[in-house]
Amino acid sequence: MIFTDTHTHLYLSEFEPDRDEIIHRAIHQGIKYMFLPNIDSSSVESMLEICRKFSGNVFPMMGLHPTSVNENYLEEMKNVEDFLAHGKYYGLGECGIDLYWDKTFVKEQEFCFRRQIHLAHEYRLPLIIHSRESNEMILEILKDEKAFLNGGIFHCFSGDLNQAKEAIDLGFHLGIGGVVSFKNSGLADVVKSVPIESIVLETDAPFLAPVPYRGKRNESAYIRIIAEHIARIKKMELEEVASHTTKNALSLFDVDIH
Repeated sequence: MIFTDTHTHLYLSEFEPDRDEIIHRAIHQGIKYMFLPNIDSSSVESMLEICRKFSGNVFPMMGLHPTSVNENYLEEMKNVEDFLAHGKYYGLGECGIDLYWDKTFVKEQEFCFRRQIHLAHEYRLPLIIHSRESNEMILEILKDEKAFLNGGIFHCFSGDLNQAKEAIDLGFHLGIGGVVSFKNSGLADVVKSVPIESIVLETDAPFLAPVPYRGKRNESAYIRIIAEHIARIKKMELEEVASHTTKNALSLFDVDIH
């Protein structure tokens, strides 16, 4: 079985003590492909270093995280554009709008999100969308900007079934992670009702570890646990979940499975 983690922050300091061990453990568990979303200019070099060291297994994406949008947003966007122009990246993200932590720079967040949608069109890359407490706003912007042209992933999807169907109708996949294992999250009902062809797996490591590791450091090896939960919810074999979700991811990121 081959699994894919479409969203893992392996470059963060939480992995400093044992990063190589974490990556080798994931590969040993069958997580052959891991995709790294960028946060801002401070995370690029460490992200790229890991991707160089584990080329063939770990792949970089480029973007500006909405919680990193502040007074210097124009400078940060210029960095995104420069890196895209001079490197190989597999997705545009992590980008979007976050209305949970701080609403001070909401207008700037929207500007940066729209700009990154334009960059996704230009470079023909899928969008990796952060949409914390902003699903309706995000969906309206996506329709306005015709973002369905390249599609992408609603990272850590947290909306209801209607929002899930709307995202899928726009050509997007739902990123399903450890939250699917949380009681009363409501995500299991969404997963049960949408086609497996619209789902990709993610950890968001080191955050949001699935049960039984909830509250501890997440890691890409736990993709298998997330897949097991989805298999039970959808009454599918684990092999089917692995096969479908990996095919979905590699097709979206345009990675040759051969």
